[in-house]
Amino acid sequence: MSSQTLVIQTAFLGDVVLTTPLLSALAARHGPVDVVTTPIAAPLLETHPAVRHVIPYDKRRADRGWAGLRRLARRLRAERYERAYLPHRSLRTAALALLARIPSRIGFSGAWSFLYTEARPNPRTGAGAGAGAGGGHEIDRLLALADEPPGAYPPQLLPTALDEQVAAGLIDGAFVALAPGSIWGSKRWPYYGELAARLAVHLPVVVVGGPDDIGLGEEIVGAVGRSGGRGGAVNACGKLTLRQSAALIKHAALLVTNDSAPLHLASAVGTPIVALFGPTITEFGFGPVRPGDVALGLDLQCRPCSSHGPPQCPLGHHRCMRDLTVEAVTRAIEEMGALRRRS
Repeated sequence: MSSQTLVIQTAFLGDVVLTTPLLSALAARHGPVDVVTTPIAAPLLETHPAVRHVIPYDKRRADRGWAGLRRLARRLRAERYERAYLPHRSLRTAALALLARIPSRIGFSGAWSFLYTEARPNPRTGAGAGAGAGGGHEIDRLLALADEPPGAYPPQLLPTALDEQVAAGLIDGAFVALAPGSIWGSKRWPYYGELAARLAVHLPVVVVGGPDDIGLGEEIVGAVGRSGGRGGAVNACGKLTLRQSAALIKHAALLVTNDSAPLHLASAVGTPIVALFGPTITEFGFGPVRPGDVALGLDLQCRPCSSHGPPQCPLGHHRCMRDLTVEAVTRAIEEMGALRRRS
């Protein structure tokens, strides 16, 4: 039996994770949904209980351009979906649902909403500093697409038993996870090595990230080694799949992260978070969502400088991150009690 409901979400990895509450809401109403998403995000959704089938759409490579879009549209048309929910505000998403001839197409008001059959008010429009500010957390904005109230469903990821086994093989016992990477250079906090050296006095440190973060991980592990921290450190960057990374983060006493995808992985597996915000702000709607989690950021006139964070500081000083001290981050970790509970 095919699903009657399709969700098209091909935005950044973190956006896909933040769409899981919407998937849960739609599944409760219509039954398990099918999802079109990026190849990198697809494995995260394959084990989600609200999802029947994941359809990878490689919009940057194998399926790029209008030829790839039309090819996927033909495939979707054959499934005869009754409705499509379109959380990603893009022409490509709107055109795909239209070309797939899905009779009910629900998205947010905006530049491409003339291609929808139902355009819901855009909750991202409102008062606030910078592009994208206003409208609450992104999870609640997306839930509004299904007429659900804020907080109706939490983010959720479900690593498999094998994912858990692989993650557990990297470290035994309690540890703190650090996620120092970001595809946006200005979002990277520069003091993870010093922080790791301090934390390793209490607990081992595990650095999480993708292949591009291997060098960062080695620097942090080296800083712990030079400090003589009794807990030691492990560089897990590039060694795990995304689901395995989520499994690893799930068992951490705490995650310290930039404004990047691991923040949302931690939210979806219930791990306490200290999130470090520089060029972006939590008012954009992408901060920690659970009570007790902490987001740190400095009160500077130049913040925020963009909706995502530019590759480099536009003013050249990068004070939003450089002036966020190791002492402040360590104090936040101590106040959360993660080290005290697990030491």
